[in-house]
Amino acid sequence: MAVRKFKPTTPGQRHKIIGVFKGQITATTPEKSLTVGKRSTGGRNSSGHLSTRYRGGGHKRKLRLIDFKRNYDGVPAVVKSIEYDPNRSARIALLYYTDGSKAYIIAPNGLQVGQTVMSGEDVAPEVGNTLPLAKIPVGTLIHCIELRPGQGACMARSAGTFAQLTSREGDYAIIKLPSGETRKVLLTCRATIGVVGNSDHALESSGKAGRSRWLGRRPHNRGVVMNPVDHPMGGGEGRQSGGHPRSRTGLYAKGLKTRSPKKHSSKYIIERRKK
Repeated sequence: MAVRKFKPTTPGQRHKIIGVFKGQITATTPEKSLTVGKRSTGGRNSSGHLSTRYRGGGHKRKLRLIDFKRNYDGVPAVVKSIEYDPNRSARIALLYYTDGSKAYIIAPNGLQVGQTVMSGEDVAPEVGNTLPLAKIPVGTLIHCIELRPGQGACMARSAGTFAQLTSREGDYAIIKLPSGETRKVLLTCRATIGVVGNSDHALESSGKAGRSRWLGRRPHNRGVVMNPVDHPMGGGEGRQSGGHPRSRTGLYAKGLKTRSPKKHSSKYIIERRKK
């Protein structure tokens, strides 16, 4: 993977760093049968009231229907193309199954057009293949991991992320997640072999405020410049120093634990994520 830097011909170009499409993206238009329209909410709920601030505008998008379950067992599929998806940081791959059906998956690093991928219990642990954690060798780097059997992938899905299968313990696999958390996951849950592609996404820089507007992000007001009636950190003669950073509703913004101490799934977490 690589990124492009630009000569500082304009203020917006000076700090712009974007990903390379040439050689990485092999198709410019998505598969029509696997796309649906995506309605923009502009931060408004079903009643039309603004419930999430600083959202609106942005380019029109289409949702790509991603197959996160990968439960089409025993049927080989050929990678037809690697495509851009505006709804996620990772690239997606279009699969053509031998029985004629099609599907999109998250494209891992090293996946090539023309490569064959499969899913199921009796599948080799190769990049792009999906199989239960019970069949994956210990130490393998994996992504798109299920939390519950049949639920569909919900962990390690963004660009450049991966988890590692460190060991097995009874009915559970011990997995180290991208956050640094170590937890137990049932061996019947599925995962895909490899690291999610487009790892250089973390190096990208928008370069100008306009690119945030293209993504539907509107200008954001800081709490300290508001009045006391609008924010706990607002008001004061001149600029105020000190005080605990907190949200508009008064909750501490840093260090406050928001996870319920009595949450049922806490017993599966062996080690908390790194601070």
